[in-house]
Amino acid sequence: MLSSALSTFFAIPGLLLIVGAVLVPVLPKTLRSLYMLGLIGLSAAHIWGLERGIHMTAELAGLALVPVRTGELSLPFAVVFHIAAALNVIYALHKEKRRTLTAGFAYAGAAIAALYAGDFITLFIYWELTAFTSVILILAGQTPNSMTAAMRYLLLQVGSGVILLAGAALLWRSGAPLSVAALDAMTPAGMLILIAFGIKAAFPLVSDWLQDAYPEASPAGTVMLSAFTTKLAIFMLATCFAGFTPLIYIGAIMAVVTSFYAFIENDLRRALAYSLNGQLGLMVIGIGIGSALALNGAVAHAFASTLYQGLLFMAMGAVLHRTGTAKADALGGLSKFMPLTALFAAIGGACIASVPLFSGFATKSLTLGAAAKAGHEVMWLVLLFASVAALLHSGLRLSYQAFFAANADIDKQQPREAPRHMLLAMGLAAGLCLLIGIYPQPLYALLPHPVDYKLWDGGHVLGELQLLAFAVLGFIWALRKGLISPPQNRIVLNTDWFLRAAAKHVILDIARPLVRLFFIILGKSRDALMQLLTLSEETSRQSGLVSGIASTGAAAGIFLAVFAVMLLIRQIM
Repeated sequence: MLSSALSTFFAIPGLLLIVGAVLVPVLPKTLRSLYMLGLIGLSAAHIWGLERGIHMTAELAGLALVPVRTGELSLPFAVVFHIAAALNVIYALHKEKRRTLTAGFAYAGAAIAALYAGDFITLFIYWELTAFTSVILILAGQTPNSMTAAMRYLLLQVGSGVILLAGAALLWRSGAPLSVAALDAMTPAGMLILIAFGIKAAFPLVSDWLQDAYPEASPAGTVMLSAFTTKLAIFMLATCFAGFTPLIYIGAIMAVVTSFYAFIENDLRRALAYSLNGQLGLMVIGIGIGSALALNGAVAHAFASTLYQGLLFMAMGAVLHRTGTAKADALGGLSKFMPLTALFAAIGGACIASVPLFSGFATKSLTLGAAAKAGHEVMWLVLLFASVAALLHSGLRLSYQAFFAANADIDKQQPREAPRHMLLAMGLAAGLCLLIGIYPQPLYALLPHPVDYKLWDGGHVLGELQLLAFAVLGFIWALRKGLISPPQNRIVLNTDWFLRAAAKHVILDIARPLVRLFFIILGKSRDALMQLLTLSEETSRQSGLVSGIASTGAAAGIFLAVFAVMLLIRQIM
């Protein structure tokens, strides 16, 4: 009976990692990594054998739940989530805190489990679990700003879950099934669920949690964060809202606007967070187009982006680990001391810029082709712009300012190359990026629709190379002419001004009169209570039911108790 229950319990994909995370903090360091990699391998073997369809059902308070359902998009996302989880374990072999490893392991498991949730109630559980486990990674950064960034992050992530649950409640009330499936975004329930997904996908106006919080985590924590939350949202958007035309324009704004912020940001991990937001925009464009080729492009790009974006965050994490900073104005010349890290960062930059023979070219080309075939010429130009912009901010600028710009302080410091386990994780990620770029057929086989696309068309390859070559020449010319301003050590605010500055003042302006009103009511209540106690004492003396001494003692005791509660409330407020 117990073995049957356990087999049913662990039949839920990802649950093995969530439960297995309990032992991570108590295991010795030598055994811990082998244990985590072993569980990831078992989990990967389990999801690989799952056929499409419903594998488990349950009932809760009359609601029909589907804890495990495999859809056409589940496998590619689950595969890359397992790869990312394994790379994270290898990358974090250095003196990473156990709470980071534990939270990151459970975080990966929750994201994997969410991919297989067949109903919105089950999805809500894992949706919130990803929020609470990931916020621990931000807090573990222990930077001066990590606490406030984590609270802002948690506010939006939990808010996303509440909105998702509200959408599910409206679905239930309308008599519609709670299945995670295609939805009408123009209904109240569909709109709420779209907003919930949009928050996690970093849509415009609700995206600042990403670049606000990710740079505050530890080096390994940031790599973990870059892999799961946003890609889970992309999976859900593709599952529920494929072909919803407004997503095309939302994605275009994401791809274009974030490029400018990524180029001027001084903190290179924060710049990469903007870059990640832009790459998500390309996926959202593909989902909005909604054709088979476009969906293949969005899924393939999510797969490749998880790897090359993680590679870039790994490289910057290694720089932070060795130099103590990821600020562009404090870096430079690291290629002499960290040549392998510089090489891996260059590979990641080539991938994000869609250079032929690198993974970004093999995946972004599908979305480019889909936009052209659907007659979205403007979106086709946006995709080209995003490729060039990514080359400039995440390829050329990042590599130049971190690894090649002159910096006398770095020359004096002479930092060592990244630790071997970090290099191993970066090397594996870089190898996968090159493999996908050179031979993308295994990835194409995982996609939801058959891929019939001429990737190596001569005109397409030549056009891409010409575009990138002119971008490189333009960057070099601007650099020599002094047109690229040196980085400045500042935080560039955009719409997060509302959370960082405006919201604080608004909340205080609202809170002050409410607090004053509260203490006025508290004072009036205290006076009324004293009058009541006095009246009670006089009545007791006249009736003879209670002696005056006893009544006075009781009144004093009650008053002291109430006054203690008032003082406690005042201290809390």
